Amino acid sequence: MDIRSNRVYGRTVSVLQGSLLDLADEVIVHPLGAVRRTQLDDTAWVDLRPGWIGGADELYAALRRDVPWHAERRQMYDSVVDVPRLQCFYGAEDPLPHPALAECRDALSRYYDIELGEPFVTAGLCLYRDGQDSVAWHGDRIGRSRDQDTMVAIVSVGAPRDLVLRPRGGGSSVRLAAGHGDLLVMGGSCQRTWDHCVPKTTKVVGPRISVQFRVAGVR
Repeated sequence: MDIRSNRVYGRTVSVLQGSLLDLADEVIVHPLGAVRRTQLDDTAWVDLRPGWIGGADELYAALRRDVPWHAERRQMYDSVVDVPRLQCFYGAEDPLPHPALAECRDALSRYYDIELGEPFVTAGLCLYRDGQDSVAWHGDRIGRSRDQDTMVAIVSVGAPRDLVLRPRGGGSSVRLAAGHGDLLVMGGSCQRTWDHCVPKTTKVVGPRISVQFRVAGVR
């Protein structure tokens, strides 16, 4: 993978060049049969399906180009600060920016139908431009997920970044790397009983886009 730089939102950021691990010249959503589950505790789990998306670099390039990325600012204590990533949200009725994302959403809804009991309907996209972009410790607990089990499915394209999980009450953390078309699904009580983050890193890393699929009434 070769990394170059350009300017986005007044900032020098990395540009992803094609991965030698992904030679497909079209976007392919592979079958989900190779999902591996890690039980975090008695009620929370994480599924990982490496390389679910073939042609992930093509999908990254299309999303980077076509999604109307925007920067947000947020109140933190006495200051208003930049959110350290670019974002875009697609509601249940919004057309997704690439047909492969609709295929992913529908495939996930079919695969997890018995456990989840409802389809994935929304998609939140985040662009991590370099190692200084991040997301702080949190759980997706806005809405029904505050007191109900749910699933959050994350498709990653671009350079790998670590997703770190830790129990809300304290304990050892779990670190998983996701990128290049990988799928990671957090399920069971994970959003209520565990927190997760994408930490900053001083390593030279390329950009990454994550697509978070959720059910209705969960953010």
